Amino acid sequence: MVTRCLVEGYDTLLLDLDGVVYLGPSAIPGAAEALSEAARTGVRLAYATNNASRTPRAIAEHLVALGAPARAEDVVTSAQAAARLIAERVVPGSPVLVVGGSGLRQAVRERGLRPVTTAADSPVAVVQGFSPDMSYGLLAEGALAVRHGALFVAANGDATMPSGKGELPGNGAMSRVIATATGVEPIVAGKPLPPMHRESMLRTGAKRPLVVGDRLDTDVEGAANAGVDSLLVLTGVATSLDVLTAVPEHRPTYVAADLSALHRPYPRVEPGGGGSWTCEGWSARWESGSLSVTGSGDPLDGLRAAARAAWDAAGDDRLSEDAVKPALAELSELSELSELSEVFPRGR
Repeated sequence: MVTRCLVEGYDTLLLDLDGVVYLGPSAIPGAAEALSEAARTGVRLAYATNNASRTPRAIAEHLVALGAPARAEDVVTSAQAAARLIAERVVPGSPVLVVGGSGLRQAVRERGLRPVTTAADSPVAVVQGFSPDMSYGLLAEGALAVRHGALFVAANGDATMPSGKGELPGNGAMSRVIATATGVEPIVAGKPLPPMHRESMLRTGAKRPLVVGDRLDTDVEGAANAGVDSLLVLTGVATSLDVLTAVPEHRPTYVAADLSALHRPYPRVEPGGGGSWTCEGWSARWESGSLSVTGSGDPLDGLRAAARAAWDAAGDDRLSEDAVKPALAELSELSELSELSEVFPRGR
């Protein structure tokens, strides 16, 4: 059994925001307290977000208002990664058409480039990031510039983004307008691709970071691409079903209900007899084309054991939903009367 807290093995937490620290304007319960405690232990907090619409200062002010420790220099955005990517390819002072919000314009300006809003300004690049008030006119200008040969960069490729209402269209969905109109695919700077991780490393100087996120296809895959550990929290997009059916690049190092797990010992998942995997009072096994789990105690420990059994059985592939349903049903039954009922909801 590991006796030290999970966070003690790392010098920096690279934290996603949406679905990890907050949902929309509201804090996820317990998140600010967990982050404040981590900061008190000397761990560096870096908020690495694919959201390019707001400036680092605005994001930091939002975090502070929610009770989380943050400064503008602690925030790393996909807008910054995209701006660096462009600046390394063009002449300083070049015009860049910004299809996005103030955070993206500021990032472009900070890299010594000149933000513009029309194709008539002959931009050398078009950079697109999420903005809730994106206009058709700006998208049209971006498409014209790309058709004329401008480099096309997307701050991120997230198809959706979490909110208090549910998953909403993200920048990946919105960037399809220009891509479809021009036939040109954007270079993507944000997670899970290397430019975002490089930006985070350059800005934080982290030696042993832990990536913390709620998405397998951005946060966890980004950590896998960089060869660093990841913690998946189940407060945002990913579900228990997603965990059990994950392909290799989407398999997190750790799985937890929320950020409070940073300050507890992480239970060991170990191989048992006959191809089973165990975690605390739970045992999971792949047998006859189906995943099963038995035991008692914290249902999350059951999920951890089940995940290792599922991943071991799947190898480089992905198990089907039908194959993991028996395990999910057992975990759902045992979590109905607990605070984990939202982690293993029926029908997901």
